[in-house]
Amino acid sequence: MQITKRNVELRVDDSLMRVYVAVPKTAGLYPGILFYTDIYQLGGPMTRLADYLAGHGYVVAVPEIFHRTETVGLVIEPDDIGRMRGNDNARRTLISDYDADCRAVIEFLQGESSVSPGKIGTLGFCIGGHLAFRAALQSEIKAAACCYPTGIPSGKLGRGVADTIHRVSEIKSEMLIVFGTLDPHIPESDRQTIIKALENANVPHLILLYEAEHTFMRDDGYRYDPAASTSAWSEIIAFFNRIFQR
Repeated sequence: MQITKRNVELRVDDSLMRVYVAVPKTAGLYPGILFYTDIYQLGGPMTRLADYLAGHGYVVAVPEIFHRTETVGLVIEPDDIGRMRGNDNARRTLISDYDADCRAVIEFLQGESSVSPGKIGTLGFCIGGHLAFRAALQSEIKAAACCYPTGIPSGKLGRGVADTIHRVSEIKSEMLIVFGTLDPHIPESDRQTIIKALENANVPHLILLYEAEHTFMRDDGYRYDPAASTSAWSEIIAFFNRIFQR
């Protein structure tokens, strides 16, 4: 379906957080999705992913995750310098600030007239996969899809050590985790740590493994894998549709 796009500003702890919002053009009620980007923020590869999901009947809200350390609208280039810049932004952001941003976008979605009451999920990539996993700690989140989420076993997310892996028992949503088996950022040991934590906490989950590298769903880089990306998207859409009964 066709979509409309807009940018809104939310104030979180006196910092202006830009949120990109993609919505189905046809009037109606749709599930809301808190969408987290990778460290490069809201460039074309990420907005295309958000638009794709919105076109399947979802209200997608995408915050700039580094609004406290970067200017509004800043897109970080996906090169070596950009990687260093993005990781430095991450290191300088408090875990509690990420959590505050999460609450702000959830509350924004709850107030949107096009969002079905009680139907909010989350989707994220790379650092955003970790943030989506962490968002699942919020009771409002009914479904979380985390694509190659980094730093969960180690607690690497921002300033300080994230306690995400130790709070898995708080998750009330269903989880879908997408891994690339060739991803050096999430080795087999980390994948097993995450899976075991979900199993031990009796969290309903689906694990998808692709013979692909890190960030294989980002369509502007050498690691992009169209076949694996298409397959993962099919699973993600089916996951959300099932939970939200679309």
